[in-house]
Amino acid sequence: MPAAASSAEFASAMRIGSLEITGALALVALFAARPRVRAATEIGRMVPMDVALEIFERGRNRVHQGRPPFEFGRGAEADVRMADPEVSRRHARLESRDGVVYVADLASSNGTFLNGRRVTEAIEVREGDAIDIGTTRIVVTAVRPA
Repeated sequence: MPAAASSAEFASAMRIGSLEITGALALVALFAARPRVRAATEIGRMVPMDVALEIFERGRNRVHQGRPPFEFGRGAEADVRMADPEVSRRHARLESRDGVVYVADLASSNGTFLNGRRVTEAIEVREGDAIDIGTTRIVVTAVRPA
């Protein structure tokens, strides 16, 4: 029976090793999921920014250029108004701090997504990023100092 005992020990050791690897991968994934959040001390001096966006909304495309802050939504008070029924009246906001442009969700019903990930706090936006608000996709085509 020594072979059966060593087989059981081997299976037990493999199970523990698998759990350790799974735990380590989960930690790596957790830290990798937040690559663009920066502390204010890392960012630097105040620099106003200009942003160019291409908006794909319900079969039509349009371009929006401006200097943050501005809000996206269905309501009359939104700077960038959308007809998408899945967009809240005040859905999301682009803001600029210290030469970095951020997107933040404004407690919307359906959430705001940056490159497929739900926005839970203000997160940096870069050229080429895709912001999904309802069924509307907003592609950031330029982010540059004003």
